[in-house]
Amino acid sequence: MTKVEKLAKIATRLRIHSLKMTTKAGSGHPTTCLSMAELMACLFFDEMRFNPKDHRDWANDELILSKGHAAPILYAAYAEAGIIPLKKLETLRLITSELEGHPTPRLPWIKVATGSLGQGLSIGVGMAWALKMGYSPARVYVLMGDGECAEGAVWEAANAARLARLDNLVAIIDVNRLGQSGPTMHGHDLEAYEKKFKAFGWEVFQVDGHEIEAILETFKKVRKSSGPTVILARTIKGKGVSFLEDRNGWHGRPLKPEELEKALKELGPFPQIDAKSLVRSREPLKPPAFKKGFRFKRSNYQEKTATRLAYGQALLALGHVHEGVIALDGDVKNSTYAEKFFAAFPERSFQSYIAEQNMVGMAIGLAAKGYLPFVATFAAFLTRAHDQIRMGGYSWANIKFCGSHAGVSIGEDGPSQMGMEDLAIFRPIPGCVVLYPCDGPSTEACVEAMARYKGMAYLRTTRPPTPIIYNSEEKFPIGGCKILRRSDNDVATVIAAGITVFEALKAYEELKKENINIRVIDAYSIKPLAEEILKEQISETRNNVVVVEDHFAWGGLGEAVALALSGQAKIIHLAVREIPRSGKPEELLDFYGLSSRHIVGAVKKLLQNEVRYCI
Repeated sequence: MTKVEKLAKIATRLRIHSLKMTTKAGSGHPTTCLSMAELMACLFFDEMRFNPKDHRDWANDELILSKGHAAPILYAAYAEAGIIPLKKLETLRLITSELEGHPTPRLPWIKVATGSLGQGLSIGVGMAWALKMGYSPARVYVLMGDGECAEGAVWEAANAARLARLDNLVAIIDVNRLGQSGPTMHGHDLEAYEKKFKAFGWEVFQVDGHEIEAILETFKKVRKSSGPTVILARTIKGKGVSFLEDRNGWHGRPLKPEELEKALKELGPFPQIDAKSLVRSREPLKPPAFKKGFRFKRSNYQEKTATRLAYGQALLALGHVHEGVIALDGDVKNSTYAEKFFAAFPERSFQSYIAEQNMVGMAIGLAAKGYLPFVATFAAFLTRAHDQIRMGGYSWANIKFCGSHAGVSIGEDGPSQMGMEDLAIFRPIPGCVVLYPCDGPSTEACVEAMARYKGMAYLRTTRPPTPIIYNSEEKFPIGGCKILRRSDNDVATVIAAGITVFEALKAYEELKKENINIRVIDAYSIKPLAEEILKEQISETRNNVVVVEDHFAWGGLGEAVALALSGQAKIIHLAVREIPRSGKPEELLDFYGLSSRHIVGAVKKLLQNEVRYCI
């Protein structure tokens, strides 16, 4: 039996598995699996090199299924390769199964969650760069759908791959012409796709995606490429089953039992072949053994310092003790001060330019290969990559984010530059830590804490310089807070974070002149919140609470406190409740009710019993 004949048999097995799995599950996307059966057979059982006994082997080629709705055929390929039992395919989409509707890392061989279309290529760029840095001979293959090529993130990734000269990155586009609701943008016009990729500096090959011999020959050519390569595979959605082929209306629709029986008759008997015998691997390779320290020498701040500057200082210091730290920045490194790291470690720095979606996608890929990426830009611009951020959360990605220029306190640049929604973006993501330090020493301590934390973390930094209130030795554990002012006669608790800590301290001094004592808490850890400490402190201050934050009123510190207290306290929540405008920082803080005088007024309102419920 020739290689082509063997691979054809495997392709048929993959088609049959995909149809049976989705019918048994009662949901799924069988037709998009049928279009890529030959591509998957050639990839898994001829082109790719991987050790089926060790998903961590650094010599393994990586496959990212960007068109995640085709998950059934990916699972089928894993089963045929001996990675998972064939019997497990029957558990597709069950709540007890790792074989989810779209791929997730609950199945160890899957490094990242996919299915939100247009993101796989960015992740592939990150993985390919990681393999380059780790001196691995492995390649990264990203199997994409033609429909997702309408996403701008795809072209951000294409640009970055060319910039990084990633000759170990191969995109494979399954051009099957049909999307979910109708034809894709270019249908079967492969020339249109070729023009686009060539414009971004990629080497392009066209192939009939159902001709195994032609696919194998194309892969041979790809191995000689000197940069990123894309294979445009013309395929037929529903290939192999006459009543499905190139028919609209079958996307996301499994076959009914009687339809399945008819389809299986067309595909013929289940071919008998040991696909596992065709799997090939390289000599095993261990991951790079780089130094992984977390404790670094902190700066001795003597004067007002912007927390964004302290982030840059801490990142630089961390880079010296942890060789796996990677810095990614979106053309604002002179504002986030990531430029300090870039200057010291150019080989571990990536200028993403103004392409935040790709920047986050790359970070997901880097984290999947064991590196520790730090992503920095203005907090406002991270909102542009919200989808990538949440998919990083679903991938359990160990990524650290820094959003600078947060809140109205940035001043004259105005609302488009003000991060007002960032806390609401990161707080809902399970396992994501959210830290908001107020001065230089606390910022550096928070950078160390988030670096140690295994999982996603977000650091919110401020544009203007702020006074120094902590020393360089003080610890800021995740889930903690700092009680800055306290007496036995406190009548209210003011909870603040970041820039508003200083307004709370001013309010303390103003109220003290009137013999009104308040407790001031720096809630630098917004998630997890120091709930038990806060409950204890608030119970000692007549359950009167003022929360003040430089953020919109929804999704930030105020809601976190209200949720934690569950009606235990009377709360006045000072936050921004309208679209802000330009102005000087101190003017804006006062205009939007965040300054010390508003805190004073809120405390007095509580004491006059004018508040009887959470605001």
